[in-house]
Formats: sequence, C-alpha cells, structure tokens
Amino acid sequence: MPELPEVETMRRGVEPIVGTTIERFELLPCPRKPISVTPGLAPFRRRVEGARVERTGRAGKRVVLWLDRGDAIIFEPRMTGLLLLDEPPDPIYNRVRFHLRGKRGAAKQLTYWDRRGLGLIRLLSPDEYEAAYGLDTLGPDALVMTAELYRERLGASQRAVKVAMLDQRAVAGIGNLYASEILHLAGIGPERTCRSLKSKQWEAIAAAALEVLETAIRYEGSTLSDGTYRNALSQSGGYQNEHRVYAKAGDPCPRCVSVAIERIVQAQRSTFYCPKCQK
Repeated sequence: MPELPEVETMRRGVEPIVGTTIERFELLPCPRKPISVTPGLAPFRRRVEGARVERTGRAGKRVVLWLDRGDAIIFEPRMTGLLLLDEPPDPIYNRVRFHLRGKRGAAKQLTYWDRRGLGLIRLLSPDEYEAAYGLDTLGPDALVMTAELYRERLGASQRAVKVAMLDQRAVAGIGNLYASEILHLAGIGPERTCRSLKSKQWEAIAAAALEVLETAIRYEGSTLSDGTYRNALSQSGGYQNEHRVYAKAGDPCPRCVSVAIERIVQAQRSTFYCPKCQK
C-alpha cells in the first residue's frame, strides 16, 4: 500500500542514520515468504559492511540510502514493507537488519519489516541506479509535477485519467489511494479520458496533487484498517482521518453532502468518487 506520502515519511524517519557506518548486515530468520535481496547475501554484505550512509533519497515509492562508496541501497516496500528504527509491530516479520555505529545519539540499527514478503531490497551502482530509476524508466516525482508536465506526459493518452495517474513511467509516486483523493479535490471524474481534459483541468489536478500529497506527508501518511503502515518509530500515520473518498463508499460526499460516494473498479483497482462533484 505505501505510496509517496508513506514512503517519504519513511525516508524522513531514517534521516538520523545519515553519517553512521554499517557495521554488520544481518538476514533475519522469518517463517514467511522470503523477500528478494539483490545481489545475493554474500556480495550484498561485502559491499555494504564498513560503508557510511551519506544521504537518503526517494525514487517514487522507494526509499534510497546512498553510501560513501557510491552504491545505493533501495528499499521497495510494495504492500506491507516498513523501515524501522524502533520496535516493529510484530517481530516475526523482521527481514533484515543493519547494525550501525559511529554517530552519537543515532539509532544503533535499521530494520526492514515486511508482513507479506513482497518487498525488494536492491544494492545498485550509480550506473545501475540510473538505468533502473532514471527518467527513461521512472517518471518525474509527483511533488515536482506541474500542469504542463501532466499534460505533456498524460494528455495524449486515451486511458481514463485515474488509471493513467497510476503509471509510474509517467509520474512517480501516486498510487490508488491518493489518485482517488486527488481527483475528488480537483473535481474531475475518474473515468474521464486524459485526451478530453483541458488546460484548466490539468491545472486543477496539479494543484490538488500537491495539496493532497503535501498534507498527507505532514500527517505522516495513512494507516488503514489493517494497521500495517507505521512510521520509522513504529507509530501510525494520521492522514486516514482526512480522507475525502477513499474506502468511503455509501458515505455522504464531504463536498456536496447530498450524494453518496460510489465505488467502481478500474484496471482491477477500486476507485472512489462522487458522481455529482466529479462529472
């Protein structure tokens, strides 16, 4: 589930480990499906142990740790992955741990936790990183998108705008939850084709996207009913209390009040919208 606000919250949450050295990398025993660690355990350990964490970054829905040796560690949480500096929700799903040293007051360990085991951890050289996550393969980050960029990258598409917004090659970071929220705030129907939208509607989408995503980051993301998502200190996010339409089928629209939120399925994903406010 983690989308841009949750992953950006993870990135900010692990900022305190910048400047620490990875003393030891440990693969933890877990009775569930193993996660993917690339390259294999031995070369991964050899390249990261003794390296210093130089800075953090984010590639769409992925947290990146840049090391002083030039390599990047990429954490792709997918459905249920978390990066934690504190105790996990349930230690049985701990997957890997980085033991850290060398910075007073900093955390002594960074743990990757993943209930379903669908996440990925990759160690890439700078060239490999560019090939995997450069603009040729991953779109501009949603936080820097403008109306002009939305129109340039999506405007010619015959796809429904909600479906097109999920295309990470076009715009990076927006997922199913926040696409519904953005389109409701923008007042645009999720089934409208991109080609049918005018300049003012792209401007509305761009403005709504920034407002929704920045507010969600301020609330440290959305923790849904399964309770899985947590920040780096294993605390729940708060933006789920601000949702306009997501998972609210049957509830009154918060804008017009007179019509109930409806749910439809697009590209095998649930979409929530108001049929009056989003024509």
